[in-house]
Amino acid sequence: MFYPLLRRLFFTLDPETAHGIGMTGVGLLNLAGATCLLASPVPPDPVQVMGLSFPNPVGLAAGLDKNGDHIDALAALGFGSIEIGTVTPRPQPGNPRPRLFRIPERQAIINRMGFNNDGVDKLLANVAAAQFPRGGGILGINIGKNFDTPIDKAADDYLTCLDRVYDAASYVTVNISSPNTKNLRELQRDDALDALLGGLKRAQARLADRHGRYVPLALKIAPDLDEAQIQAIADLLRQHRMDAVIATNTTVTRAGVDGLPNAEQAGGLSGAPLLAMSTAVVRKLSAALAGELPIIAVGGIMSGADAAAKIAAGASLVQLYTGFIYRGPALVAEAAAAIARQRRA
Repeated sequence: MFYPLLRRLFFTLDPETAHGIGMTGVGLLNLAGATCLLASPVPPDPVQVMGLSFPNPVGLAAGLDKNGDHIDALAALGFGSIEIGTVTPRPQPGNPRPRLFRIPERQAIINRMGFNNDGVDKLLANVAAAQFPRGGGILGINIGKNFDTPIDKAADDYLTCLDRVYDAASYVTVNISSPNTKNLRELQRDDALDALLGGLKRAQARLADRHGRYVPLALKIAPDLDEAQIQAIADLLRQHRMDAVIATNTTVTRAGVDGLPNAEQAGGLSGAPLLAMSTAVVRKLSAALAGELPIIAVGGIMSGADAAAKIAAGASLVQLYTGFIYRGPALVAEAAAAIARQRRA
């Protein structure tokens, strides 16, 4: 009841400004012990994925809390997991503002943020200060490359980040699918992906020995893939024994928003128009993977029914981003309840 009023106010502001104010507000409510004003408790519905026990299958997608500034406050809203990042080895400002655009007529957002973040050192300091991971909460850390790192040296950035965040993370996500870093999606090509995954898995094995703990690796892919590309990615995921795949990132298409204000803006489209495309990728991945590794579904989840549809398509977990912006924390409990009903049916 409270969030729709807040959203009406926030939507009068520049989206990036509203985001900053909103996250600060959530943090203050958490400190005051008043997150009940925004969110209802989410009943436990544990699920085992990647060898980890998630208290419920609804997580927060990367991008909302890039630096891990608000981990405890977001966890208090009922999420079964929190994914922070995308983080790069060095701080970088991202693309020039404005770089975040709403399309409210379609419950959509276009962003061209460009991996803006304060760097891995700041993120790790924030994680160390948070109670959620120390209390056993599932914390994913999403890693990427700096914008000025040549694409043929991209693996160096991913390996640097993996080494740095390994001991702080419950799992690590390798983001090669943002459309807002030049040439990044070239890493989804067969040869480039084969080399990247091979290097990451070798590093994971070394780090597991060093830290005495195995931290799963997930790969985040784009929705803008044809069937042959999806099959090739699935084959490499299985070959390299990756622990999970996250499907999907934002799309560069404009289907469903053509002609609307802001639709011409460059960047990745998320929200309701992405639902069908993203769910189709989940379904095709599920068939190609044949249960050999789990799928975490994200993209276009605006209701509990949308979340349940992702599970029906073959996902084990879901993540929210744009739906959380439009629907607020109530969507977390709604999605969790819909998935629980489906699992009991």
